[in-house]
Amino acid sequence: MDRRQLSHLAHRDHPVAAPLDDASVGRLLTLALPRGDERVLDLGCGEAAWLLRALADRPEVRGTGVDVSPVALAGAREAAAAAGLTERLTLHETDAARFTAPHAFDLVAVVGATHAFGGLLPALAAARAHLAPGGRVLVGEGFWECAPSPAALAGLGASAGEFDDLATTVDRVTADGWTPVHAHVSTPGEWDDYEWSWTGSLSRWALDNPHHPDSADAWEAAAAHREGWLRGYRGTLGFVTLLLRAS
Repeated sequence: MDRRQLSHLAHRDHPVAAPLDDASVGRLLTLALPRGDERVLDLGCGEAAWLLRALADRPEVRGTGVDVSPVALAGAREAAAAAGLTERLTLHETDAARFTAPHAFDLVAVVGATHAFGGLLPALAAARAHLAPGGRVLVGEGFWECAPSPAALAGLGASAGEFDDLATTVDRVTADGWTPVHAHVSTPGEWDDYEWSWTGSLSRWALDNPHHPDSADAWEAAAAHREGWLRGYRGTLGFVTLLLRAS
């Protein structure tokens, strides 16, 4: 199965493709958008869940989303149309690292998409290039809750050097010229909900479409992901969403 289609199916019931619940998303957006009339850019927006939530609660906010996945952007357009938000949402199918815009943004989000830039600090550099004076950046990044075991690394397909612990992650951000003005560390419950949703959505699709040529691939992907999580990185990989201002 195409990786982008697989991700689309896995996130059907959890469109914020990161381990945050609805209340956490709402709290972060309240702090990130204090005026209620900001321009918002989401780099690696996926199905634009952050943007749609921001626009739905704030009729003067305008959003721009950038992603390479046509499947995800089609889902974003469909959701925007259903919510009556199409006129205030602009979507671009392009590499987020190469995106340019004719104006700056009051909030730039890169949540769970720093890999598209080659890591946390390159993602922050890209965000800074789009940021209006006094603006904010919302960045979501993984970190090690504890030293990763071989099983955890295998479950993630990661190396031990791919993430730091939380304190070191924040140190890297502050050394790069940013000040955290708020943050949310995903709880174990948010992680569990996200992972059960990911594997469950994909498994349900496979069960409901047994004759689809991708059904077996979806089933196997869900089973492998569940195994890698439950017997590997559960309790080891954390996720922090930082709200930053330039120092």
